[in-house]
Amino acid sequence: MVLISFLFVVHGFAHLVGFVVPWRIVKMEEMPYKTTLLNNKIDIGHTGVRIVGLLWLFTAIAFMAVGAGLLTHWEGWVDAALYIAGFSTVLCILGWPHARIGLFLNLAIIIMLGISKKYGWF
Repeated sequence: MVLISFLFVVHGFAHLVGFVVPWRIVKMEEMPYKTTLLNNKIDIGHTGVRIVGLLWLFTAIAFMAVGAGLLTHWEGWVDAALYIAGFSTVLCILGWPHARIGLFLNLAIIIMLGISKKYGWF
């Protein structure tokens, strides 16, 4: 359980990139500042990208909270993780192609937790 908790925290930490770049806290060559979504198809402007950045921050905090919830034996962590992974998947689609790794990780989380919930593994 500690390893799974750690993975949720790390996944949440990775979401911080979606916050710090749009808010221009950090400049990254591999994740350039842009005001567009869906592979540059929709321009949402500077304010819009900051709002989306706040959604990335919320998701980062939520993944970290799920990791902490798992360690503290919170009964609702599986459902919360499924919802957060679903929300994160939407953000990753909007951030395509830069967020493609997160998309695949979220799908793996959803599949793993969906199967584990069905069979009562957690």
